[in-house]
Amino acid sequence: MTGTLDLPTKRQEAWKWSDMAALEAAARSDHTAPDVVPSALFLDIEGPRLAFIDGVFDPTHSRPGPVQVTAIGEASEHPLGRLAAGEGWRLSLDKGAATETIQIVHIGTGADNHVPARIELGEDATASVVESYAGTGWANRLTQISLARGARLMRSVRLMQSAGFVSIRDEANVAEAASLVSVFLGAGGMGSRIDGAIRASGTGAYAEMGGALLTRGEQRQEAAVVVDHAEPEGSSRQIWRAVAADTSVASLAARVEVKRHAQKTDGEQSLRGLLLDRTAQVNLKPELEIFADDVKCAHGATVGELDKRALFYLESRGLSKGRARALLTRAFVGDAMDRIGEEAVREAFAEDAGRWLEAAL
Repeated sequence: MTGTLDLPTKRQEAWKWSDMAALEAAARSDHTAPDVVPSALFLDIEGPRLAFIDGVFDPTHSRPGPVQVTAIGEASEHPLGRLAAGEGWRLSLDKGAATETIQIVHIGTGADNHVPARIELGEDATASVVESYAGTGWANRLTQISLARGARLMRSVRLMQSAGFVSIRDEANVAEAASLVSVFLGAGGMGSRIDGAIRASGTGAYAEMGGALLTRGEQRQEAAVVVDHAEPEGSSRQIWRAVAADTSVASLAARVEVKRHAQKTDGEQSLRGLLLDRTAQVNLKPELEIFADDVKCAHGATVGELDKRALFYLESRGLSKGRARALLTRAFVGDAMDRIGEEAVREAFAEDAGRWLEAAL
């Protein structure tokens, strides 16, 4: 990376918890030998596969199928998303089409890399996309999603970089009776910012964005999501879990906006944080902005420690203290991972979380 990055600052309310210093340090880091190969990150399931090394498409480890690797121009006003332009990938499905699970692996070796993506599903089309991040450096991604009437997209994202920073910007439009479910797991050693703007633009649209952020050491991870309900009878879920150990910080901001015309909206936010050490920190910020009068919207936000009575009960049944803590923490994270529809993908995410717990507890 050359030149000076024009980054948001903590003076901006939407970025007050963001660790832009870690992002800039990752962007200026030197390249090193990769600590993982693409084949180690692909799940053992059939379907198209794409690998990007330092943001460059790697055809030797890829079989794109219906996915196009193509140049994509700048198309976002987001301060990080607008940097993601150039060669990226595009998935376009016609009306009623379906595809096997698409896996995309991103590996960084240092410095910065930027990859844009487009997902465009026609009426009643169905797709599932799994993305995995590993390595180091700054991985910056912009994914723009357009779902036509009745289309369904399941998106599962694993942030497993050992160091560096991952920034993800999702911009989605969900039409009438369409469904978008996005689940994220931050279980690596990197810093992160997951940033979402979802517009439920059709009657009966369903939008969900959630997951789990697991932090330790001096690590900082963050998610900031806005769901905008513009039409009646839409539903949304934002289910996030954060687990923080040592002196790390996890931050979750979730916002639901309901326009005056969007009657009978059903929106739910559930933000929960778990402190494994009292020196750690979890920040939660749920928000509802409702201009319609016939809605069912609710939010909840709690931060706490492991239940001492539950720990005592498990230890009295013969479990070690470490095993009891791991069991309760896994259950705490599990309800966010349960949103993943494919069993093999859901199990892989659970294994990632389990490895993190073994190292942290």
